Amino acid sequence: MFKRDPYKSYPTETESRMIIRFQDCDPLQHLNNAKYFDYYFNAREDQVAKLYDFNPGQMFREFKTSWVVYQHQIAYIRPAQVSEWVRVMSRLIFYDTDTTVTEYYMTDDSKTQLKNVLWVTSKYISVETGKRIPHHPAVMELLEVTQVPHLNFQELNFNDRIRDIKNRLSL
Repeated sequence: MFKRDPYKSYPTETESRMIIRFQDCDPLQHLNNAKYFDYYFNAREDQVAKLYDFNPGQMFREFKTSWVVYQHQIAYIRPAQVSEWVRVMSRLIFYDTDTTVTEYYMTDDSKTQLKNVLWVTSKYISVETGKRIPHHPAVMELLEVTQVPHLNFQELNFNDRIRDIKNRLSL
């Protein structure tokens, strides 16, 4: 489980390099729209475990809590194609007492072309009751050190965010 090290700097963005698998593509050899979620969630789970020493399964067992997806907002910009190497980035852009918003985006391998952007809003729940509850203090500590700083989520607009990511990639 996550234990904050006061002498360590925690990255706020995770990155994974992945290949688009044939079995995940449609007849046009594009990554199936629903499969983006698998690529994103698998990459985030792997990176959070590696970078933050955080295990959601352990949280589930110890605290009897979990996150459930409440809402998705997704934009398909350019297709990811069969056998293409891509980069998958993710970052926490908002949290409060019982909610998180994670931003995911996918680029080509050279990080010059944006392929997709996804915002996932999740609610923290008790697995015993299925009801929303406040984040456990250890979870709050993780969220605090891994959230992207200086982002005012209340003022963010999804389409503007896509433009911002595209602009950063073209620098």
